[in-house]
Amino acid sequence: MTQPESARPEPGPDADIDDIQTDIEQTRKELGETVEALSAKMDVKQRTKDKLAETKEAVVEKAHTVQHKTIDDGRAKVSVPVAAVTVVGAAALLWLLWRRRR
Repeated sequence: MTQPESARPEPGPDADIDDIQTDIEQTRKELGETVEALSAKMDVKQRTKDKLAETKEAVVEKAHTVQHKTIDDGRAKVSVPVAAVTVVGAAALLWLLWRRRR
């Protein structure tokens, strides 16, 4: 098994108590960070909510971009209500896909 990049050598047989206690504290800190990262990965509900919010934000941003790009000579090629319906439809589709996976 390979050691992580931040791996440091363990205190040797001639280490004093301070070196050993420092090593123990560092190991506890690293273990806590690892447990926290694994817990975050295992929280599927929160990861799904985060992904849904991220996708919703991207869809809204894309709708605004499309809305601004469609204005030509002062006249909109796509009206604001059409863009709003598109955004709501995309959000509903994402919600349905999310519910189906659960």
